[in-house]
Amino acid sequence: MAISDQHYGGGDEQKSIVVAASSAPIVSSYNDRIRPLLDTVDRLRHLKIMEEGIQLPTIVVVGDQSSGKSSVLESLAGISLPRGQGICTRVPLIMRLQNHPNPNPELFLEFAGKTVPTDEEHISDAISLATEEIAGNGKGISSNPLTLIVKKNGVPDLTMVDLPGITRVPVHGQPEDIYEQISKIIMEFITPEESIILNVLSASVDFTTCESIRMSQKVDKTGQRTLAVVTKADKSPEGLLEKVTTDDVSIGLGYVCVRNRIGDESYEEAREEEAKLFDTHCLLSKIDKSMIGVPVLAERLVRIQANIIVKCLPEIVRKINEKLAANIEELNKLPKHLTSVGEATAAFMHVVASVKESLREILIQGEFDEYPDAKEMHGTARVVEMLNKFSADLQSAKDANASEKYLLDEITVLEECKSIGLPNFLPKVAFHTLLQKKVKAITAIPFDFVEKIWGFVENVLISVLLRHSQNYLQLVSSTKRAAQNLIAKMKQESVDWVNDIVEMEKVSDYTRDPTYTSSWKKRMSWQEELMENIDDNDYEFDDFNIVHLLSMKSSVRRRSIWERG
Repeated sequence: MAISDQHYGGGDEQKSIVVAASSAPIVSSYNDRIRPLLDTVDRLRHLKIMEEGIQLPTIVVVGDQSSGKSSVLESLAGISLPRGQGICTRVPLIMRLQNHPNPNPELFLEFAGKTVPTDEEHISDAISLATEEIAGNGKGISSNPLTLIVKKNGVPDLTMVDLPGITRVPVHGQPEDIYEQISKIIMEFITPEESIILNVLSASVDFTTCESIRMSQKVDKTGQRTLAVVTKADKSPEGLLEKVTTDDVSIGLGYVCVRNRIGDESYEEAREEEAKLFDTHCLLSKIDKSMIGVPVLAERLVRIQANIIVKCLPEIVRKINEKLAANIEELNKLPKHLTSVGEATAAFMHVVASVKESLREILIQGEFDEYPDAKEMHGTARVVEMLNKFSADLQSAKDANASEKYLLDEITVLEECKSIGLPNFLPKVAFHTLLQKKVKAITAIPFDFVEKIWGFVENVLISVLLRHSQNYLQLVSSTKRAAQNLIAKMKQESVDWVNDIVEMEKVSDYTRDPTYTSSWKKRMSWQEELMENIDDNDYEFDDFNIVHLLSMKSSVRRRSIWERG
């Protein structure tokens, strides 16, 4: 069944409601089909499933202060609720009404993890005491709920949540922000699409000015989730028919007009007086029979409740299964209870094996299935980036102490290294001097590269270790410390190795290197071409600026070719 957004009335629906209204108890055989569904929802509510973000179908009772909410709920439940000046309902009161064949009613209060049995005579005082325990003495309110279970013969099978009445002006003893506190609680309950709003209105007020109407319209603009109960019909019958038929405030589920119990009337007497009022009053008798009386209200609430449960239950089951699957997955991630050294050793070796496999995939194979969105864990790609940057830094490195006339500086070194020897042989001392200057200019770059590489490896290693040992907190700190010590040791070995290579570069003699020899011969073949360029006042030669050689002697010019060789 689907919830109708039209007023209940006419046809078979109207006949069934009118028949229910004329029967003695506020209950019908319809309850027998509702009870299993309602019990299921109540069990879920008892399990606090709403705290997991899963909303349950709920009839939420709202109304302005002194609108007659308590009287309506008393008539439905057949029990007395706390009365008095100001706010009587200071906490959300979850009323679970259950039709019970036992002639002796059973009443319980559930709050703060305990169950308190009570009876019809003392229920009002018991609710007041429980409210004080939850919300404290005084007139403050609390969002912590109080559950009232009523098992009684003849009551409708309903679960409703009665919320504090709306008041704008705080009285003595109430907090200054009482309106904001009440509004927050009401909005939390009526906002979910699974909630049915039972809006209690006094016949004596203009419905368009009611604060409860304004709040319900915020979350239910079309009124398809809102049912209105008009109380005190006997006190203000004038114009009531027009109010409930013109529907200026968009009540999609319709109106039900009721008469409040007066004085010491029993609930049976109150129902008889209510039926007589709407049958004989000159104005109220004109209201459609499907819109009057507590029995009609009970029947309609039962049907609406059944419809919303049937509509929402499949989605609730789906959400519960999703939540259950997620929790089971989290549970499976938790470590098993270790009872022996052997089990602890096996668990540790499993962690080590998992870390080893993850590192192999990340740093060697270049896979990143475990970290698809964490680019810093895409090992081979990041290493290639660092290698490319290292190569670029080496190629672009410049001697910070070199001058623009670098050829003259190098020729000066050659001049200072003159000695007795064979012609056309570059003095070894000069070569080593120039080589050491070049190597010194780039010495810091390899060490920076080693630092970056091992820093990256350390971050990857620690991330993988923490991922696989997170279920064993006692391992986290020790494995992290061991990883840092291992990386520090290996990094120092790399630094020493790079240092050896750099020092070897400084003392190496390249004259036996085939690449060096072929390059030297090629450069020496350019001597004549260089001299011609200088004689022709050409300032460029093989991408080298040679303007500073124009004023040099011919022997010096030729030596520049040797140096470039």
